[in-house]
Amino acid sequence: MTSTIAHIHDMPARLTACCFAISCAVVFLTDPLALPRTVHRQKRVERSWFRWLVENAARVPIIALIFMAFFAISWRPIYAAQATMSFFIIFTGISRAKFIFIREPLIFSDIALVVDVFKYKTIFYATSLNIVFWVAAFAYVFGASALYMYYEPHVLPQANRPFWVAVMLLAAALPWIALFVKPVSRMAARLSERLLVTFDVRRNTIRFGTFASVVFHFAVWLGVKRDKIVAEIRQSLQHALHELHELIGLEDEAAPLIVIWQSESFLDLRNYGEKDFHLPNVDRMRRHAVQWGRMTSVFEGGYTLRTEFSVLSGLEPESVHTDASYPYLRAAHYTDVVWPTKLKKAGWRTHFIHPYDRTFFLRHKAMPLLGFEKMTMLDAFEHDAQLDGPYVSDMALTKKVVRIAQGADVSTPGLLFVASMANHGPWEPGRVPGLKDPVAIYKHLLVETDKALGRLFSELDKLDRPVWLAFYGDHAPLLKSFADPFPDPRTDYAIVPLAQARLKRGRGVEPVEEAPWNLFRVTLSKAGLLRGDLQ
Repeated sequence: MTSTIAHIHDMPARLTACCFAISCAVVFLTDPLALPRTVHRQKRVERSWFRWLVENAARVPIIALIFMAFFAISWRPIYAAQATMSFFIIFTGISRAKFIFIREPLIFSDIALVVDVFKYKTIFYATSLNIVFWVAAFAYVFGASALYMYYEPHVLPQANRPFWVAVMLLAAALPWIALFVKPVSRMAARLSERLLVTFDVRRNTIRFGTFASVVFHFAVWLGVKRDKIVAEIRQSLQHALHELHELIGLEDEAAPLIVIWQSESFLDLRNYGEKDFHLPNVDRMRRHAVQWGRMTSVFEGGYTLRTEFSVLSGLEPESVHTDASYPYLRAAHYTDVVWPTKLKKAGWRTHFIHPYDRTFFLRHKAMPLLGFEKMTMLDAFEHDAQLDGPYVSDMALTKKVVRIAQGADVSTPGLLFVASMANHGPWEPGRVPGLKDPVAIYKHLLVETDKALGRLFSELDKLDRPVWLAFYGDHAPLLKSFADPFPDPRTDYAIVPLAQARLKRGRGVEPVEEAPWNLFRVTLSKAGLLRGDLQ
């Protein structure tokens, strides 16, 4: 066997070209497996033969860069081919698994979440990434590599070896490094935009394969001029950027407090005919609301930050370009256009409250940039995961919010943005004593949220100031045993006047569908805090 391989290596250039061609063929054949056939049919792209050739030709340099990387570290063509095929197939497999789980293929911003996946396994449903997984993964990567290094001769030229090693390493690395040079990155972004045409990740995964799609989206994200995008956003939203009143209400009245409560995975299952449980405080909230109904979904089953950013910014996902998948990576670009910043500039006190690790989703960096003066995170709660469950309960969060609201200066308007965690999955046996069925566990958690909401409602209603409570679910739960996907992924919301704002209560208000990017503006408008036609 060794002699046969050595004989093949007598023609290194032909062998390398052949190995690269085989790599391309395998990648092209396996890339479509990233998405089920039904999605291929639904997202089928009508394109000319010329366009088809251009798009497929654009994938070859991406494959070549990965092939060169493995070749540069080994100078073994067969190894480089096997490693390249494995690399792309692994990306395809991850994309397929992600789509089956959460109905979105792999995207470039998922790379930024890799560390979090391993750090917060429960929240990412990644508990299977245990010691067995790592042993198998390392055994494959290093075991296969060792076998190739032992059995396959290298094709490194005898003369000037350091020179050729340096040349190949530079050839493999320089294109990636060049992406971070502004002129190059902007040119790459323009080319990638022309190739992609759309930022529909499903469509682009079908057209380019998982890894090439990730690269092209990343190139756009990295190279596009952010100041231009933000300028366009400001211009398109100019009608919504009315100044807040300098003086809120009459001089002898207390300043308002707005509490926006983002309820993790909250969706009233009674919307789907489930009548074996009760949510009396949700019903009470709707009766007293000036507006309530179903809220359209930014994403089903996860990515809370996308809904959160839509609410805080008032921006539709399409308006923020490739930032939409992970807006907190570039939070600084949206500082001036988000609602908390505008409130802070108008003299409001802004406070973000979230009972989870402050570094998750980079909130510790993003929230101050998005206009929040204060942050209350997991370290401010006395929570023992072994005794209290994986997440801080909504009742414990309510008590914290009430204390903060009671201690706030009534002469200064305030914003409390609360992001809960209690309803987050997984809904596994042991989560709730005596319950094993995920749907039953989820319903129990909804009831607990309802109890907390009742206390929040009652305590805020006692404050000596106008209070406005906006409550909404961030996305449908990833409750596959109930529905996969949900036939209607819209969540629930309500805007309720409390305390001194009770005079503005509606009577028998009919439900209204609302979008998350409109919720903040509508809340301010209902409270009479916006000038002009938005009131």
